[in-house]
Amino acid sequence: MTGALKSSSATPTPDLSGVEFATSADGIPVARIADLVLAMVMSPSGFAFLASAAFVRRPLAELTRADFIGHDGRLAGEAEFRARVAETAGHKRDLAALNRVQTRISASTPWGGSQMAVIYADGVVAHSTAGHGGFHLSSDRNAKVHPLLRKDTSWYEEDCEWAIVAFSFPELFTGYERSTAEKTIRNTWPDEWEAIHGAKLT
Repeated sequence: MTGALKSSSATPTPDLSGVEFATSADGIPVARIADLVLAMVMSPSGFAFLASAAFVRRPLAELTRADFIGHDGRLAGEAEFRARVAETAGHKRDLAALNRVQTRISASTPWGGSQMAVIYADGVVAHSTAGHGGFHLSSDRNAKVHPLLRKDTSWYEEDCEWAIVAFSFPELFTGYERSTAEKTIRNTWPDEWEAIHGAKLT
């Protein structure tokens, strides 16, 4: 996850170190975080959304709407744009500190042959294939997953089950990823979430 984040949880005092804000040549708010540039773009139907561009070296004030691609979620306004920028910057700082190792590992996964792997830690490896992907846990790691969330197999697919891995080994994930994992488990496995936390969901 290296692009703009898909959701936001604004903080009272966001850390904006390493972030440059400006207004583009055509008047839209923009921000640079290392090699990523974000913008608050207005859609033809009148709502604002987050868009991004990578490896754009020109000064922010020279950029225009045409430089940005993608649609990373709606924005309520410029305050939310700044919060999303802060969240993305924090995620990138956390990622740099984790030192995940990207490599190639010859492995057969439930989704096909592994084309790329990211080693999060000993016994925790994320595999990508031509069509899908997910995490593989060693038997020792899988034994540490909460019994209500643990699978019989040691494979956890990337759409929802990745959140079980993040929930089980939070020290291997960024703050943003941990927050997203919590929401994913709450929404996908609400009964298990309630049992684990001893709380009722509304």
